[in-house]
Amino acid sequence: MSAREQALWTRARLGRCGPPLDLLTARFDRHVYAPHAHDEFTIGVCVGGSELIDYRGGHIRTGPGSIVVLAPGEMHTGGPGNTTDGYAYRALYAAPTLLTDGSLDAATPHFREPLLDDPELAAALLAAHSELSACPDPLETESRVPWLLTALACRHSTARVTTCVIPGAEAVARAVRDRLADELLSPPSLADLAADLGLSRYQLLRAFRTTMGVPPYAWLAQYRVGRARTLLESGRRPSEVAALVGFADQAHLTRWFRRVLGVTPAAYRNSVQDAGR
Repeated sequence: MSAREQALWTRARLGRCGPPLDLLTARFDRHVYAPHAHDEFTIGVCVGGSELIDYRGGHIRTGPGSIVVLAPGEMHTGGPGNTTDGYAYRALYAAPTLLTDGSLDAATPHFREPLLDDPELAAALLAAHSELSACPDPLETESRVPWLLTALACRHSTARVTTCVIPGAEAVARAVRDRLADELLSPPSLADLAADLGLSRYQLLRAFRTTMGVPPYAWLAQYRVGRARTLLESGRRPSEVAALVGFADQAHLTRWFRRVLGVTPAAYRNSVQDAGR
């Protein structure tokens, strides 16, 4: 492919030992896909140009910000929507169960319209896709993707949303928080935690977010940053600290450290040591 014809696949996991989730970032000028189908839902967001997709006997023309949802097993093609702009998009390939976590229906949701206009959801999907492609943390993937896909199904498909009130939400959130803190190096999957508590994963996420104000992965990241501060203050190097508190690598630690404290771990370590001297 030329520099402007690129496709990058990333594989994330839904929980430490959970099923895979494939993410695609693509930019094409002239490439035309042969007719094909996927076993999963294809959920894409156009980020540039325009793509023309043949689907269900008709044509879909995307534009920047539009969401496309293609059902499992449905044949489709894709190619440039015009001769000048090419097309660019981000897509994820989701098992149908990921769209039914927060639904009252066990059946696969049906999307009457494959092309959706929902700027808020498109922005959230793009943000999650971008961050998970850069650092496919299993707990972050499991916290963000089912939540967003449940929102997609409940807003735009035939799925019926489950109740938003989770009985005993505070107790559920505390139990999940304590397990994550105790097992920060190898956190359990949310699916396993939910099963232990007799809940669906969506119910667990709802209870945790309602009580703690953030999803589980964000709470654990902030808890790890707190632990990292103590180790940095004792003189440990950031590369050591990242592994000791459960971050994937130093870059992962740095990303969250800057989010929470506004500085890099190295800058923080130097400043507290300077103050001590």
